[in-house]
Amino acid sequence: MGNEWTLSTLGDLAEIEMGQSPKGDACNSDAVGTPLLNGPTEFGTRHPYPTQFTTDPKRFAKEDDILFCVRGSTTGRMNWADKEYAIGRGLAAFRHKKGSEYKSFLRGIIDSKVPELLSSATGSTFPNVSKAQLHELEILVPPLQEQKAIAHILGSLDDKIELNRQMNETLEAMAQALFKSWFVDFDPVIDNALAAGNAIPDVFAERAEKRKAVKKDEVVNPLFPDAFEYTEEMGWIPQGWETSNLADLTTELRRGISPKYTEEDGVKVVNQRCIREHKINFSVCRKNDISLRKVDGRFLEVGDLLINSTGVGTLGRMAQVTFLDEPTVVDSHVTVVRPNPEKYKPYSFAQMMISIEPHVESMGLGSTGQTELSRSDLSELITIVPNTKLQQFVEYIFISNTEKIVFNSKQSISLTKLRDTLLPKLLSGELRIPDAEKLVEQATR
Repeated sequence: MGNEWTLSTLGDLAEIEMGQSPKGDACNSDAVGTPLLNGPTEFGTRHPYPTQFTTDPKRFAKEDDILFCVRGSTTGRMNWADKEYAIGRGLAAFRHKKGSEYKSFLRGIIDSKVPELLSSATGSTFPNVSKAQLHELEILVPPLQEQKAIAHILGSLDDKIELNRQMNETLEAMAQALFKSWFVDFDPVIDNALAAGNAIPDVFAERAEKRKAVKKDEVVNPLFPDAFEYTEEMGWIPQGWETSNLADLTTELRRGISPKYTEEDGVKVVNQRCIREHKINFSVCRKNDISLRKVDGRFLEVGDLLINSTGVGTLGRMAQVTFLDEPTVVDSHVTVVRPNPEKYKPYSFAQMMISIEPHVESMGLGSTGQTELSRSDLSELITIVPNTKLQQFVEYIFISNTEKIVFNSKQSISLTKLRDTLLPKLLSGELRIPDAEKLVEQATR
């Protein structure tokens, strides 16, 4: 490390704004006032998603600030502020005193100091980090030019990870929009019925009026029928399609294990916290000790659909297993649904289930906080089953889409690991800036 690095404190490097909660009667969920953040429950992958607002904000986070949890078991978790927010007492906001171009350097410093902060936090069961602890936290700081270079390196990795996330969101939205058009709104069936002069049920009349101006797809439309038929279970469905319950469409529909967790080597366990926004975050999985809890025959397979099955707010969330890097199971609060590919193609099945996610959420039984998704009720859920030829056609589209998503996801995992490797070396001066820049350039090509 060069002589230019100096011993300083976080308070000298950054402005630190500790949150203060507004009064309850000044808060609302009707988007009136300033968006309010109280803690990590509103955190997203990069930016928060506020669910509350306040007309009497006390403390603020500005755009590009680092949002940092200072209370409870989630102390140390972070997000970026993408706009101005009111912040409650569970959060603090950090900003580099020299401007936002140094924000990624500041984030790196804080990342490296989280273990130290947690060890010094007051309270064993409910840790708290005070303003004084944050201000007095000792750090090593290089000259501004080197801070900017480190910020650029770390920011480049973060930006590429964020770009991959945005691309995946677009791909997922395209797949969901296609499924809705073809298998929920039945647009090709309506188009064919209009062209053939066949009767269209009243429930589709408004949609049919809109479809009159749409040109038929000469490749897609021939795969669909040109009429509807009525069923007792599902109402009007495309002629020739079938209805079936999940029990008949799946080879497995079960809950997971009650794990015996270990900090050592073990089998990865997906829990409800891992499933969010139709994705599985394997990085927050814990490990099961297989010497204490057997997992034979319980492993996940690519194509499985996972459903959170306990608790208001989490019950019903779904995500498909699109890749596995190691043997993995789920815990007892998650249901594994494995479609029978001879009856319903896996990726088409997942899109179908995601399209009815709100309905599955409504199937929870029990008191608030104790709601459960019954396996027997889920197995009796009736759904529409398109013909095999159409399934094969759309499955190819969904597989191609998923392969792109998996590529982006795996690249982001690699970039995150690279960032975690580079961070301590950059902040200690062990790794030269040009060498780090080469590694980042190679990884982001």
